[in-house]
Amino acid sequence: MTGNISAISKRLDIRSRWRRYADQWSVFFRGFLEHPRMVGSIIPSSRFTIRKMLEPVDWGTCEVFVEYGPGAGTFCHPVLEKLRGDAALIVIDTNPLYIEYLTRTIRDKRFHAVLGSAENVIQILSDLGFDQADYVLSGLPFSTLPKGVAPAIVKATHTVLKPGGGFLAYQFTSAVRDESKPYFERIDEGFEWLNILPCKLYWSWKGRSPKV
Repeated sequence: MTGNISAISKRLDIRSRWRRYADQWSVFFRGFLEHPRMVGSIIPSSRFTIRKMLEPVDWGTCEVFVEYGPGAGTFCHPVLEKLRGDAALIVIDTNPLYIEYLTRTIRDKRFHAVLGSAENVIQILSDLGFDQADYVLSGLPFSTLPKGVAPAIVKATHTVLKPGGGFLAYQFTSAVRDESKPYFERIDEGFEWLNILPCKLYWSWKGRSPKV
């Protein structure tokens, strides 16, 4: 009997995860059609990209994790699964469709979805009662952002990060690396083939380098 219950539970979990993915994809695709220049891809990131992108994060010490352009929450759930119980995940997006969806579907006291621009991350964190962030993740398409927005975002990100903090970005071009070079002391690079499309990965570190 116990084995049957376990098997049924696994099937229900798989169905639940599939429904969530289908729902996310639908919302994500709609957002892409409405604002293609502000969404990096027509398809959410793969689990391989998510795992590799988050590998350097020290979850034991992370108190504030910020994400720019969360879309339908592809990274939100994996981050919340690893985040400490007393930590916070703050996501920022200019698309009200995504913010409404995330607010409605993610019920977690650690989660904060904000309608706004990443350029204003310092003020957004302050309004929520936080001074700085440990990590900032971004999937924003830096190569297609309006003129002046990309450098403003990188500058604000560097300011809001704690010493040793990381700016994590997954992109199809090297634009974010080029924008980050004037501000960050060290930039690690990677690549993920198992993504549609294959993407470049960047980890930019502020000041004191993380433990390797």
